[in-house]
Amino acid sequence: MVVFTLTQPSTQDTETLKKVWQTLHRESCPYNYNFHMHTTHSDGRLKPQVLIEQAVALGLKGIAITDHHSISGYQIAQNWINKTRLHYPHIPLPHLWTGIEITANLLNTEIHILGYGFAPQHSLMEPYLQGTHPEYFCSSAHQVINAVHQAGGLAVLAHPIRYNCSVDELIHACTDLGIDGVEAFYAYGNPKPWTTSPKQTEQILALSQIYGLFNTCGTDTHGLSLLRRI
Repeated sequence: MVVFTLTQPSTQDTETLKKVWQTLHRESCPYNYNFHMHTTHSDGRLKPQVLIEQAVALGLKGIAITDHHSISGYQIAQNWINKTRLHYPHIPLPHLWTGIEITANLLNTEIHILGYGFAPQHSLMEPYLQGTHPEYFCSSAHQVINAVHQAGGLAVLAHPIRYNCSVDELIHACTDLGIDGVEAFYAYGNPKPWTTSPKQTEQILALSQIYGLFNTCGTDTHGLSLLRRI
């Protein structure tokens, strides 16, 4: 059993995270940054340690593990980084932020909200760390975004064009609820090599500029390689 005690401040450094997001572009993922990855602790196939080993081998600068309704994979990865940094201080390691993917409801649509840089021990995050979809009041997008913010984190709308809802209406509604960003650089499909979808990217970038949102990137890896989605 992995014992997780205190989260290193760097994993919750949202000011640095904002600065990174401001620099992202179409080529940032998957070889420099990746803010959407899953492990065996939700519906992914990579064990947390293997994921981190791949991230180090790729030379990734900043990452977040965003398992569905769980941070146990992140905890194992952070412990691995801590031990590696202690014993091998000269090995370059990626900056790991706390991350999670939460299922929520908005405009009668099931959406996914990514949380970053939050304090896992905050009481409002508890309903979202149980390994299952939140229910009732806790499932509203308003409450999810509020919980992430109260825990000191940033909230991002995942893959905005994957829902059965007008993306314009959806991003407008998310902005009204205080969302911080949108996952602009995303591959809709499973291209090899991984590359952000041009048409969808342009559409999301235009909307994020209108609403003053951050743009994030991620492979949404569920398979055995951080260079693919599945």
